[in-house]
Amino acid sequence: MSTAQETADGETEPWGEVTPDAARRLLVAAVEAFAERGYHATTTRDIAGRAGMSPAALYIHFRTKEELLHRISRIGHDKALGILRTAARGEGSATERLADAVSSFVRWHAGRRTTARVVQYELDALGPEARAEIVALRRQVDAEVRGIVEDGVASGEFDVRDVPGTTLAILSLCVDVARWFNVDGPRTPEEVGELYADLVLRMVGAG
Repeated sequence: MSTAQETADGETEPWGEVTPDAARRLLVAAVEAFAERGYHATTTRDIAGRAGMSPAALYIHFRTKEELLHRISRIGHDKALGILRTAARGEGSATERLADAVSSFVRWHAGRRTTARVVQYELDALGPEARAEIVALRRQVDAEVRGIVEDGVASGEFDVRDVPGTTLAILSLCVDVARWFNVDGPRTPEEVGELYADLVLRMVGAG
């Protein structure tokens, strides 16, 4: 399954924020190449070839290979943050909001696994300025989940001694789905999301 065909979990047009169409094709090709070969082993010629374009055409839309990775990473982290923020600020108890956050986050990492692998695991390939921007977004992601856990502790719903450590464990569990999920496997993204939500609620001692 190609990046363009991956389950979008509610997105009507994945990468629709990238225009014009040629730039979107290059970005999709870059995601596939980075996920398959890794950022450092991928050349701009590889990306252009996958997009059916000349290497020179790439530089019309992106100045460097790193700029492509930065754009992919920024869009992906914005999407991940939006998913968690929607769940964290929704109605319901902390238990309900944490289950919603985890199931939604896991569905995205399974359904958009190729994109998620690049977004989550190529951070160190970015230069200092771009990396700092993405790290700031990751801190916001952490804060959304940590806030739900803190709410659950305060309300007596959760039994958690180390909130920061537990938050890290929850996020690590969710993110790792992108490494192993297989569309031909026995579970759908929705089923994995439900399973992980149950596991996380057990982790925090929810009744």
